This record gives sequence, structure tokens and C-alpha cells, in this order.
Amino acid sequence: MFKGIYNGKQHHVSDIATVLSRAWNAGVDRIIVTGGSLEESKEALAIAETDGRLFCTVGVHPTRCKEFEESGDPEKHFQALLALAKEGIQKGKVVAIGECGLDYDRLHFCPPEIQKKYFEKQFELAYATKLPMFLHMRAAAEDFCEIVERNINKFIGGVTHSFTGSAEDCDKLLSFHNMYVGVNGCSLKMAENLDVVRGIPVERMMIETDSPYCEIKSTHAGINFVKSLWPSKKKEKYDQESLVKGRNEPCLVRQVLEVVAGCKGISDIDQLSATLYQNTCRVFFPHDLDSAADALLAGRHESE
Repeated sequence: MFKGIYNGKQHHVSDIATVLSRAWNAGVDRIIVTGGSLEESKEALAIAETDGRLFCTVGVHPTRCKEFEESGDPEKHFQALLALAKEGIQKGKVVAIGECGLDYDRLHFCPPEIQKKYFEKQFELAYATKLPMFLHMRAAAEDFCEIVERNINKFIGGVTHSFTGSAEDCDKLLSFHNMYVGVNGCSLKMAENLDVVRGIPVERMMIETDSPYCEIKSTHAGINFVKSLWPSKKKEKYDQESLVKGRNEPCLVRQVLEVVAGCKGISDIDQLSATLYQNTCRVFFPHDLDSAADALLAGRHESE
């Protein structure tokens, strides 16, 4: 059985029960729903409370950071995020601060100076809550790494997700002792991307889907390694036995696993899965690390 922890954006869809059922049937153990603003973080917590296998993050995405100042009182906005995170921790649902970071590909949403200011501010959330960080870095490696380095003692660990940078960018991230690199469909588009993924040590990697975005498309370099397929239909003809064409789902994290294994030349996909699962537990579910390892070991014995 494939063991996975999926991370993704909220599904504003009427068939969320079907989406979750497909994920559980595909071997996904837990889903972390990502908050990208104060309001989205509230919604993420509400969604997480509907199922014992759902968890969430609290934070503000770099493209939304203007909301701090547009609120009229940035400090009050920060305190609202902190209160929400603490509430979610008490409920056993909030497992990270984020999604936060820098995105210089989409400066039309938020200028870099505001992004940097409130990225740095959110390290205070991690420090106050003792939570790891779920991080976003797009075309901003130099500024991102500078801010992380300056705040390295304020967070216990984290992952820079949806990584699409260069090998040099990756090396800089991995120089931070408490940082992992997250891989999804966006990380597997080009042959150059696969070269970078080959160089990421398995012990410092996580996989995700970032659903409903970042699917592995037929034009992507990684598609040649995909083995697991699900039927899909255009949304106008959608039925519950099929995925919506073009909409990424949690179950498709299996495809990411297959591409990582294929491009790295790893034949023991179950062992790769176990390592990646342990990495994710180590950061987001450290209290379950021993039981997760025991479950994986028991599963391997049963398969033998």
C-alpha cells in the first residue's frame, strides 16, 4: 500500500466527498489543506475539522500580502492569524505556518517590498507557535534565502514546496539544516527540471500535488514515468467515477511518486514512498513518527 501525505489548495467544489474518497482509496493517509490568506486559513481550518485525516496551515501567500496593509491595521491582522493558528493547534488541526514566501513571477498581485516585509513577519508566527513552515519560492531565490537565513532560528523546520528553481537554488535551500524541498507536477515539466530532481537527496525531499493546480500534463517531461492513470472527463460531462479533466486531485500524488522514482532510477518504489512519508511526518507530524514507521514496517512484512 502506498502511504502518502498530500498537500493542496482548497477544493471549492461540490464533489469534495468523492475527491477525498479517491484519495483515501489511493493510499493517501492525510491531507494538509493550505491557507493562503486570513480568510482562506479560516476556511482551511473549517474543512480540516470535517475529517480526522484532514489538517491545515495558517498563513498568507506572497501574492496576497497586501491584505496586511489593506486591513487598515497590519498588527491586528497578524494577531488574528496568530489567534487562528493557536485555535487550530488546540484542535489538533493546524500543522504549519504558510503558505508564505516570495513570488516574483506575479508581482502584479503584490510588489516585492511588501512580499519581503510580510514574509519575514510570518516567521514570528512560526516562532510563537513552534510550528514548521510551508514555504513558496518562485523566481526569488536570492531574497528568499537571505530572509530564511536571517530567521533560521525562528522555525523548527519546513519545506519549500512546488520547487522549480535551478540546481544552485536547490543547493542553497539544502544548506539550511531544517529545510526540505517539495516536488509536484510543476517540478517535473522540463528535462532540466528532472535533472534538478535527480540531484535532490531522497532524505531531504517531499512530494505533493498542490491540487487543484500543478497536474502532470501529457506535455511534461515526467509523463514518460507515469504508470497510474485515472479516467477523466470534461467538467460538462463529469461523473463521480472520473476526474475532472485538467483538475489535479490528491490521489494523483501517486504519479508524482512514480516520476521521482523513474527519473532517479529507483526500482523499489515502496521504499522511496516510505522515506518520503517519514520525511513529511518528521516535519508536520513528529508526534506520530514512531507509529508511522511501525505501520510502514508492518505493511512491508505483510507484503512479503
